[in-house]
Parts: sequence; structure tokens; C-alpha cells
Amino acid sequence: MKRRSLDPETSSESVELSLCEALLSLKNVEEMSAFLHDLCTPAELEVMVDRWRVVPFLLDGVSYREIHERTAVSITTIGRVARYLNQGSGGYLAAAARASRRRAAAAKKAKA
Repeated sequence: MKRRSLDPETSSESVELSLCEALLSLKNVEEMSAFLHDLCTPAELEVMVDRWRVVPFLLDGVSYREIHERTAVSITTIGRVARYLNQGSGGYLAAAARASRRRAAAAKKAKA
């Protein structure tokens, strides 16, 4: 993570919280997509997409090698995501659980 040598006017923690609030304020997938495309470079977005792509496979217990073969995501990235799934702050797990519930609700609604 990049560290600044000079003390900024606003603390990094405060700005990080502001970013989190901005993300939470977005109302739908389209707004979130637009924000992420404005916020991130194409390479940064690709890295995040690759990380997110492997989460379901890791949660299903698929081997790193098979995940790599199915997604073309590097073994290093897969290992990094696995480490944060197991020892991180719980963000991947919370997002994966919510995404799974939304997909299930959408599928149920589509059947009705």
C-alpha cells in the first residue's frame, strides 16, 4: 500500500471511511459500475475482477490449479485471495454471502 511521506490535511482513515460511505450510497449495479470505472484504472479494475472471480471457487474447495485452469487467474492471486478469505477482515465472506442471497432471491422471483 502506498504511504505518503507528508502528513495530509485529512487522515487516510477518514478518507477511507468517506470512500466506504460513497460506495454504500450507490443505489444499484449500474451506479456502482460507473463509479468503479471512474475511480479505477482498467488494470486496477481487472485485478479486482480477477480476485472476485476466484472467491466462489475457493469457497467451493476447488484446487488452486483447477481455479487457474478455469479462470486464467494466477496462482499467486488465488493464494492471496485464499489467505484473505481465511485470515482477513471478513469482507470477502460478507460480500459473497450477500451476493449468494441476492442471486437466490432473484432466481426465486424469476420462477414466480
